[in-house]
Amino acid sequence: MLQHRLDGPESGEPLILGPSIGTSLRLWEPQLAALARTFRVLRFDLPGHGGSPPPAAGSIGHGGQAGALTVDELARMVLEAADAYGFGGFHYAGVSISGAIGATLAVRHPDRVRSLAMICSSATFGEPQAWRDRARLVRDGGTAQLLEATAKRWFAGRPAQALLDDLAAADPEGYAACCDALATYDLRDSLADVKAPTLVVAGRDDPATPPAHARELADGIPGATLVELPGAAHLANVDQPERVTAALLAHLPATPGMRVRREVLGDAHVDRAIARTTPFTRDFQDLITRYAWGEIWTRPGLDRRTRSCVTLTALVAHGHLEELAMHVRAALRNGLTPDEIGEVLLQTAVYCGVPAANAAFAVAQRVLEE
Repeated sequence: MLQHRLDGPESGEPLILGPSIGTSLRLWEPQLAALARTFRVLRFDLPGHGGSPPPAAGSIGHGGQAGALTVDELARMVLEAADAYGFGGFHYAGVSISGAIGATLAVRHPDRVRSLAMICSSATFGEPQAWRDRARLVRDGGTAQLLEATAKRWFAGRPAQALLDDLAAADPEGYAACCDALATYDLRDSLADVKAPTLVVAGRDDPATPPAHARELADGIPGATLVELPGAAHLANVDQPERVTAALLAHLPATPGMRVRREVLGDAHVDRAIARTTPFTRDFQDLITRYAWGEIWTRPGLDRRTRSCVTLTALVAHGHLEELAMHVRAALRNGLTPDEIGEVLLQTAVYCGVPAANAAFAVAQRVLEE
């Protein structure tokens, strides 16, 4: 079985994360904290990478010959790990070759893949002979000789030394076997069979799988969402970690709190908030989503119209005008009319003070005129 690691609550929906060729499961560390708050995250290492053993001697052929490792076989290994934990269905995100594994799973096992994210991946990875040549090169001389060229492919910004160390430490046979798998992988004629909701992420500076590869995926997979990121090469989740995290959180099924937050505030507002999230603010964003929206706004004791009235009053009372405009818009989404919003603000003039109500009316008027 592939070496793997579990994180996140046992009650969370299963989410499998796959690495690119040459890296290990720590490729996903920039996204792990945000994803593991909600999901039961399983990260795995490819054969001969990280903690996974290399393919057994004689178990595969060389150079794309019969018996060579295939992406379908890698997909079978991932299912074996999923089955070990009773993951009947799961969400899946993979970088490069692992994106191909995810697409293969979605085509061959549509009942298992609940959603799919392909990051810097492709329906086919170029000429097969180029991969066979690389496999032969690595079998003869190891992976250290690839470091300089790979760093330029992987990173648009500062290289992550830990990931380059993964490449240097990869077992030559394991790396070469994955090259063999990429040499025979071609899913172009099956993209329309991917039925899972799909996110495709491209790095605009990716020389290995340029944006044209992502556009082919997005055009071929029904309903797929395409995100192109500037300043990102082949390991886009490392070059642009916050943006990739935001894209994944927007794509993956919402928690009850996130669902209500989107319903009340609107997708555009929430997407902007997620995109602005940094490691410094991430815990606070998680707090308000889980407690304000997941614990309070979901309670059955008051309907959303009433909660909007209470919230508007509290914001006026404390002078939080920067939040008031957002909740005037939310009140409209919750079914309050402009006249009813005016009645709430008029009452605050008596109980919160005329200056406070005057400022609130100015904010609300601006929102209503929008």
